[in-house]
Amino acid sequence: MRTIVVDHPLVAHKLTVLRDKTTPSPVFRQLTEELVTLLAYEATREVRTQPVTIETPVATTIGTAFTKPTPLVVPILRAGLGMLEGMTKLVPTAEVGFLGMARDEHTLDIITYAERLPEDLKGRQVFVLDPMLATGGTLREAIKFLFRRGADEVTCICLLAAPEGLAKLEEELSDTNVTVVLASIDERLDEKAYIVPGLGDAGDRLYGVASVLEA
Repeated sequence: MRTIVVDHPLVAHKLTVLRDKTTPSPVFRQLTEELVTLLAYEATREVRTQPVTIETPVATTIGTAFTKPTPLVVPILRAGLGMLEGMTKLVPTAEVGFLGMARDEHTLDIITYAERLPEDLKGRQVFVLDPMLATGGTLREAIKFLFRRGADEVTCICLLAAPEGLAKLEEELSDTNVTVVLASIDERLDEKAYIVPGLGDAGDRLYGVASVLEA
């Protein structure tokens, strides 16, 4: 397993605005999209390509194209959806699947509640989108799920990670072909398993908190 922290002034600036609790949801969504595109640039550095012959208006030349099957992008619902646009802008020909996994706030167990993925991922490079790597439980289960489907390489793009979550990921997936690309490794987890200093609940800040009205 490899961990890459992207060190760039634009990444640091956009992350700072995301952390600010006064940043409204529309701005938070826009900056998340922009930040993911920057992280995806690094995450796709080793995407598989092949030479292709094309005709320009002037001459024949050799260019570069993705190999088949094309990369698969898998956002973890629901917060990962806020990262999807930024990723597909950079890799518009990638296919998109969905995986619904959530952490029970009381037991911290991981619950899988939805999935829309090919049955056979053999030979696929898979890019997982999940903004917060806190305990690492959700991401670990997602990666294991993808490997069981046959994926041979998984790259995870996260905004933030806690050292505890990264350590657990390394402990369980050290011998696998996994890369984690981050904007920052933060200080620690608090007693409620939130990243400190973090940026709060990414899903709530992207989409707001849905409330149910009583009849």
